[in-house]
Amino acid sequence: MAKEKDSRLIANNKKAYHDYFIDDKYEAGIALHGTEVKSVRMGKCSIKEAFVRIENGEVFIYGMHISPYEKGNIFNRDPLRVKKLLLHKDEIRKLTGKVQEKGYTLVPLQVYFKNSLIKVEIGLARGKKLYDKRADIAKKDLRREAEREFKEAWKN
Repeated sequence: MAKEKDSRLIANNKKAYHDYFIDDKYEAGIALHGTEVKSVRMGKCSIKEAFVRIENGEVFIYGMHISPYEKGNIFNRDPLRVKKLLLHKDEIRKLTGKVQEKGYTLVPLQVYFKNSLIKVEIGLARGKKLYDKRADIAKKDLRREAEREFKEAWKN
């Protein structure tokens, strides 16, 4: 999603791609307070342990850490507070139906700027089994080895 010229990646969740098969991706806005926005603009955001839940027709992100802004003093919020994600009603209904199916969950994939707005890319994901993870690691190793051999052949 963060491929437009006016976008900049803030946080990435590589672990999500390792632990889950990502079936669908959605772009959501995020409801933040003033000092949180300033902290995110400085790049102090982490979604490594974050997860997404749908409650009462609204989407929330849990475990997203936004470090307190240094000059924010009394206006700073709790770094791990639950933040509301902004999606269209039809998208929320579609996600609710999918999440109720067995094995599906919502995970945050990346946080980025789109123009001047802060967006979160969430993925509809299915969990991987251990053998799936091993197969992915083996593919990655083979690709890396092939690239290394190609690079060495190119030098000679």
